[in-house]
Amino acid sequence: MKNVAIIMGGYSSEYKISLKSGEVVYNHLDTNKYNLYKIHILSEGWFYVNDLNQRFPIDKNDFSITVDSNKITFDVVFNAIHGTPGEDGLIQAYLKLINIPQTSCNYYQAALTFNKRDMLSVLKPYGIKTAISYYLNQGDAILEDQIIQRVGLPCFVKPNKSGSSFGISMVKETAQLTAAIEKAYAEDDEIIIESFLKGIEVSVGVIKYKGETKVLPITEIVSENDFFDYEAKYEGKSSEITPARISEEEKDRVEDVAKRIYTILKMDGFSRSEFILVNGEPFLLEMNTVPGLTAESILPQQAREAGISLYDLFDNAIELALNRNNY
Repeated sequence: MKNVAIIMGGYSSEYKISLKSGEVVYNHLDTNKYNLYKIHILSEGWFYVNDLNQRFPIDKNDFSITVDSNKITFDVVFNAIHGTPGEDGLIQAYLKLINIPQTSCNYYQAALTFNKRDMLSVLKPYGIKTAISYYLNQGDAILEDQIIQRVGLPCFVKPNKSGSSFGISMVKETAQLTAAIEKAYAEDDEIIIESFLKGIEVSVGVIKYKGETKVLPITEIVSENDFFDYEAKYEGKSSEITPARISEEEKDRVEDVAKRIYTILKMDGFSRSEFILVNGEPFLLEMNTVPGLTAESILPQQAREAGISLYDLFDNAIELALNRNNY
């Protein structure tokens, strides 16, 4: 049987959500087919955590563990880390160096998509529509009038490299801008300020499934808050409607753009892209390459709608990783 390390946690504000995602993966894979190991990757250290909650340190030289004098190595890693180091390319590069396949995309794609402004810049020449944006690095002068002149009001201030909507603010008047920028800097030293797009927010999962690139049923996001923030995502302050209440023409357009982006970026594994439909045209907000896998998460909802069980979804990801040619 293959030894599967399910990595979860991470170093960002998203680590608690990642631990939940990892538990869901652990509970839905076949223990008759795989030996499953929960691996917590945390700021304080990397550990194998057994069912008795005992912790055993990871040897980072070869990503192995020693339990009762037995050394255990892994055939494949299931990546369930949201944020750094699982979604920004660091863990992918490390695993590639020591020749262990993993379920998410390759290190370059992870790093690129985790950096919102770099990804949007790469996709622009392909005709992918995006919001008007203004970039800031920590220490840059905050020229409020110049920013508002470019992006208008209301606008969104976001950390450039962060997920789960941590540090995002909707700014409705100029007086709120500096506080919103400081809030975003608490998460990242780079910021993206974007124009407000009025339309329907949708989330689109694209995965490799049984060797094919597959677009999952589209989810419409209806938030009780001003936007799809952390509360809306994880504390029930939103409705997620799958399939989305959009026309067949809009559906085809979003599916086409989502699949094109996946192909252009040479993606692998799971992805979930967020769009705003403005008069039927999809505008890309961001892409997540390690999307949430909890019961509340969008990608599992979409897979269910497509008739794909969590077992099939996760098992397929492991099979693809083991058979991928880039290791």
